[in-house]
Formats: sequence, C-alpha cells, structure tokens
Amino acid sequence: MVPKGKLIIIGGAINTGSFAETQFGLPENMNFFERGILKRITTESTKDVESRFEIITTASLMPEKVGEEYIKAYAQLDVHNLGVLNITNREEANSLENCERIKAADVIVFTGGDQLRLSSIFGGTKIHQILLEKYKNKPVVIAGTSAGAAASSKNMIYQGSSKDALLKGEVKITGGLGFIDDVIVDTHFVQRGRIGRLLYAAASNPGILGIGLGEDTGLFISDGHIMEAIGSGMVILVDGRNMADTNLTDVEMGQPVSIKNMVVHVMCDGDVYDLTDHSLVIHHPKVVPVG
Repeated sequence: MVPKGKLIIIGGAINTGSFAETQFGLPENMNFFERGILKRITTESTKDVESRFEIITTASLMPEKVGEEYIKAYAQLDVHNLGVLNITNREEANSLENCERIKAADVIVFTGGDQLRLSSIFGGTKIHQILLEKYKNKPVVIAGTSAGAAASSKNMIYQGSSKDALLKGEVKITGGLGFIDDVIVDTHFVQRGRIGRLLYAAASNPGILGIGLGEDTGLFISDGHIMEAIGSGMVILVDGRNMADTNLTDVEMGQPVSIKNMVVHVMCDGDVYDLTDHSLVIHHPKVVPVG
C-alpha cells in the first residue's frame, strides 16, 4: 500500500533541532532556514501556511528553547498555527489531549536530540499508532531532523562511535518509529565521519539501504519510495544487496570487520533515488555562461 503521507528527514546542524546536542550557537546555524528546507516542509502540506503544525521536542535536552526557535523560524514563513509538544513520558504519549492534537495536525516535526528517547517514549503508544495511520491514509507531512530523522525508519542506529564503528559490536541498532521500511538512517553524517556506522549496519543486514544525511541536507520521500535530495550538502547511500562477503560472524567482539563489494552512492540537491528498483537519477543543472 502506497502511503498518502510525505516524509522529510534532515541531517541536523540546523538553526533549531540539533542546537541542544551540538552546543553550537543558534545564529551560526541558519543554513537550514536559508536553504529553504523549512519552506519545503510547509509547501508540501495541502494547506501550506494555513496548516496546523505540531513540533515534538521530546528528543531535545532543551525542549523549551528549541520550541521557541521553531516558532520564530516559522513565523518568518508566515506560519502561525503552530504548537509545541514536549512529551516526556509514555503516559503523556497516550493522553487524550495530546492524541487529539496529533489527529488535528497537518504537519508534525520531530526535533533533534536523542533518538532513543523517541523510540522508548513513543513506541507502541496511541500517538505512535495515530502517526502511522495518518502517514498511511492522510496527506500529512511528517518531518524529522537529526534524532527525528534517525528514528523515522523501522531500524534505527542509536549508539556507536565513528572511529570504532567497524569493530564488531560497536554499532547498536534497535527499532525506530517505522514510517519507512528497508532503510536505516544516520545523521550529521559527513561532518562526524560516520561512514563506518552505515557500512557496519549494511553488512549486518544487507537487505536494508543505509542513508547518511549530511548537515543542512535531507530527503523528501513521497509515495513511500521516491527519495529526492534537498538542501546544501550530501546524502550518502550504502547498498549492501550485492555484498560478496564479510567476516562479521567469524570475528570476536571488538575485532575489525571486513566487507567485500559494498556499493556507495552520493546524492546532492535534486537527485532522486527510487527504493523500488534502486535506481538513482542525478540532477544536472544547466550552467549559465558568464558574460
């Protein structure tokens, strides 16, 4: 069944959602807004600026501050019908009031922080079920940045250092919120050198596509399988379907892992990848001659 909803996942280091975890100052991280990803989230909604937005700050260590920054950013886009939901436990994720707010929302945005908080607080709750049903049956827009992006898939990386990622057992994977299957998402990808985390994830489960989102970069996913790169940076895809060999099951815990014949793609703004047939179409912008 083709979902009627749209999914937008962003790599982080933006003017709002990843502020709490990067410790960067907000004025230095305005690329997210300037490159128009917030605008894209708005225009993809059927009601555009009249949409009801709910910003879920559960993952953040500074939910009030992050919520305030989203309100300010969206005000610049003339979006004012916006609420902030800082759900801190599973009881709140099952409450009638919060469920009704999610039911009424046209756009739901998960901010950055700790993706394990998202999966452990929302997994299996009434809000989680409402979100899954809306995504399948309604033209809702669900967006996530950093932790919100990492938690969007069925499989989710929640721990693992970049430098030791290709040591057996270093990368920890659990279940995410499950808006999209057959992929696993990592964020702050290029800047934090996380290629090893995706290589390990793909080697341990070659049937899933690894998606590495650079900062100020995202994927707009429609019909559940058409992925368009958006933003100023890169999206790295790691495809293990044709992996020829790995010693993952043979080495001891903590030992390096070998991988043979892993396929890697790089996407930039406007490139489109189809999860159904695993085809990549690269966008070739026209170069305007100078003078």
